[in-house]
Amino acid sequence: MTGVRPDHITTLRRGRTATTATRVPDAPARALRIVRLASFVTGTSGGLRTALQQLGAGYRDAGHHPVLVVPGRRDDDEQHPWGRVVTLAGPPLPHSGGYRLLTARRRLARLLTSLAPDRLEVSDRSTLRWTGDWARANGVPSVMVSHESLTGLLDAWGMPVTFARRLADRLNADTARRYDRIVCTTRWAAEEFVRIGAPHVDLVPLGVDLDTFHPRRADPVVRERYAGPAEVLLVHCARLSVEKRPELAVDALAQLRRAGVPAVLVMVGDGPRRAALRRRAAGLPVTFTGFLPDRRALAAVLASADVVLAPGPVETFGLAGLEALACGTPVVVNAASALPEVVGSGGLAADGDPAAFAGAVRQLLERPAVERQSDARRRAEQFGWQSAVAGFLRAHGAEVDH
Repeated sequence: MTGVRPDHITTLRRGRTATTATRVPDAPARALRIVRLASFVTGTSGGLRTALQQLGAGYRDAGHHPVLVVPGRRDDDEQHPWGRVVTLAGPPLPHSGGYRLLTARRRLARLLTSLAPDRLEVSDRSTLRWTGDWARANGVPSVMVSHESLTGLLDAWGMPVTFARRLADRLNADTARRYDRIVCTTRWAAEEFVRIGAPHVDLVPLGVDLDTFHPRRADPVVRERYAGPAEVLLVHCARLSVEKRPELAVDALAQLRRAGVPAVLVMVGDGPRRAALRRRAAGLPVTFTGFLPDRRALAAVLASADVVLAPGPVETFGLAGLEALACGTPVVVNAASALPEVVGSGGLAADGDPAAFAGAVRQLLERPAVERQSDARRRAEQFGWQSAVAGFLRAHGAEVDH
């Protein structure tokens, strides 16, 4: 993150408030009810849903009481291994491929009052920013989790760079004012808060399930389903939506085929761009699997691939890319995103165009397979959910066992 000094990103210490603007009490020696709010998550979501589940399970294991509130088709209230999940009926977001929103403010405020949270954690900087004011008015310490770069999203949606940055700075300053702490998962994601001087930003990388996602998941039967013995198996695993730029994976495949590389592509995931991508991939060896709900089945696909493609330019962490690394599969990532920071030596960064992505694939294929696998797995082993949970709990001012 160019120009950002590590001391600009604060790390909360137990029993101490990082800045005078931050209202986090001494670490309690009791169980906390941590109420978490999230939009843009469905039964077929990817990274955000995984993060919410893993963090919730970690909070429970640490003795706390997580409650997750999400929008859905109808009201519901269920218990899961990652805590209580309350669903409030909410309207769909048009052209989003299934996302719904928590738009009934009064109803959500009443629910929050009835839940009586000790801490509030919010994963939606757009429609739920107002809940920071609710938390402050009710004496509840609050955390906003930044799962995306607002500057990057506005740019990806076609907004002029200068205007996008100005608007993002204004909205991010408002977010920083409303919440006691901001949690970012990469320095790349934190940069837009650092540049406006937000004084209470925590850097907490997410983790990966190193057991479910492992090189031993490689399955010759799975590989034969998608690729012949002499073919190169590429996998794209992400939501098929405009900000993920899935068309770049299809176009990179076309570049490789024209260069004589016998590559095939598997597109794992679903989303509003699926029909357009099918048309774009006509005549190319591309398989669309849709969303794979079975994590082990997903791991088998990732571990059986030669290279995974992650072309999204606004990815702030990229759990699917990290899961590929854990499976021993190198990843080509968009150099404009946070993923170069995450994948390190486990993959390569490329400019966001088909020729650059195709070239990076060819570079990775020149490495011995054993070397590619060991480098990828070694990098993934630096990320664990236990340390991620501990980091989030510290941001909440909660006691963390070491």
